[in-house]
Amino acid sequence: MTTSVLSLPQAAEVPARAFRLLSLKTPAPGDSSETRRVSSHSLLKGERELVIQHQGSEYHLRLTRNDKLILTK
Repeated sequence: MTTSVLSLPQAAEVPARAFRLLSLKTPAPGDSSETRRVSSHSLLKGERELVIQHQGSEYHLRLTRNDKLILTK
């Protein structure tokens, strides 16, 4: 879900004028707005590194000593 904040000027600062709000793109009917989630534990399965092949290139997903994930090509 995307949250937008609209800040309007105070009445004393700027004279009133017309403005237009642009609508945010809404999902098409039947589309799921939820992004698929996978836990890092299920991906790594106890290992510290995983190689991902994507369009002929290899990417390395590594778990650091500080339990951070790093993805490198």
